[in-house]
Amino acid sequence: MTASKRTSVAASVSVRPLVEPDLDRADEIFRVAFGTFLGVPEPETFFGTADYVRTRWAADPHAAFAATVEGEVVGSNFAADWGSVGYFGPLTVRPDLWDQGIGRRLMEPVMACFDTWENRHLGLFTFSHSPKHLELYRRYGFWPRFLTAIMKKQVAVSDAVPGRVLYGELTAAERPDALSLSRALTGAVYEGLSLEREITATQAQGLGDTILLKGADPGLDGLAVCHCAAGSEAGEDVCFVKFGAVRPGPGAADRFERLLSACEQLAAEKGLGQLDAGMNLARQDAYRLMADRGFRTWLQGVTMHKPNEPGYSHPDAYVIDDWR
Repeated sequence: MTASKRTSVAASVSVRPLVEPDLDRADEIFRVAFGTFLGVPEPETFFGTADYVRTRWAADPHAAFAATVEGEVVGSNFAADWGSVGYFGPLTVRPDLWDQGIGRRLMEPVMACFDTWENRHLGLFTFSHSPKHLELYRRYGFWPRFLTAIMKKQVAVSDAVPGRVLYGELTAAERPDALSLSRALTGAVYEGLSLEREITATQAQGLGDTILLKGADPGLDGLAVCHCAAGSEAGEDVCFVKFGAVRPGPGAADRFERLLSACEQLAAEKGLGQLDAGMNLARQDAYRLMADRGFRTWLQGVTMHKPNEPGYSHPDAYVIDDWR
């Protein structure tokens, strides 16, 4: 593409909220962009029956953005508010328009979201082998830290886990208490961290369920937001732990083992054959426990953080996530 053509394209880009009629095109670009970057033979089929675009738009339409050229959607980006933590993605641009500043334009509204939400720790997941991606996000103050492994294991039949309650089985009157207990748990992991948005979105969209592990005291021992099967972020025959955490302190490793068992129990109950979960390698003991249980890495990237601090990714944290 000539320099004049590149200049013309860059000048004609506009960014606006992503709206429902855009979703099919945004989903197509998302798949083709990732598939092309990773060199898969049929990029338009990448991610299979997993859905990242529609689910994230439905969770918060005000935090989803489209880039357009001459009125046509050419890219999208999404922001997520987890209380004191904010992250964004997937950011995708139509491959024939890469390297023309569209990604930077899609960063502007998500950074504005973070300012509005007043998140104090921001992050993203990207490809550790891509200098282009690392440099783009560095310009906005993000710094690469530890690798994150996206891990999977085949589901085995397991015994019922004591104290396991599913958010979806609670009555409407019981749910506010459950959300309050979940905030107390995640706040103990990292001050102000809240997964209420993910819990309620998963329930409202029918994407899966949230596991609540009751402990000996009135609080929770753990929780896991799980997407299940096609149409969610998991995809066909998969249970995906979008976020999981246990109460920190003495006994956390045992609580984490119990949480992993509860996730596998949920997958088995739903007839799903594979359990997926992301683990930042700064959480070294949690990673070791997952590997010992048969989890193996199938995709690996790096999380970038703003500021350049660990947040809740440190050796004493027993947390599952991947910020994809």
